[in-house]
Amino acid sequence: MMVTMHVCVTCLAGKDRETVPRAGRRLYDALAEAQRRQDTPPGFRIVEAECLSNCNRGCSVALSGPGRWSYVYGDLNLAAVDDLLAGASRYATTEDGLVPWRERPTIFRKGVIARIPPSPKPV
Repeated sequence: MMVTMHVCVTCLAGKDRETVPRAGRRLYDALAEAQRRQDTPPGFRIVEAECLSNCNRGCSVALSGPGRWSYVYGDLNLAAVDDLLAGASRYATTEDGLVPWRERPTIFRKGVIARIPPSPKPV
């Protein structure tokens, strides 16, 4: 499994710093649980990230994989769990990380923060 969804578990999503668990942690837990309940094997792994430096637009996730474009998405909440899993599954089926626009869930079309090119192959 080469594709990874990084979930910022420190995201506050506009909540007080004392709120426990944080919004990002709740999103991570919901994504991991929803992925466990799926009937098909996952095409990507979900991992915790301490911070994606997208605090003004949290909750945030990033998708990455070797030789693929990477993406950072923000303005997410628990209602986005199914769309996040669907979008990440589509991303995982591509060779280069480029999912056709119409095949992306709305949250991926509207919530994109950054698109990062793949690292160049060693010379």
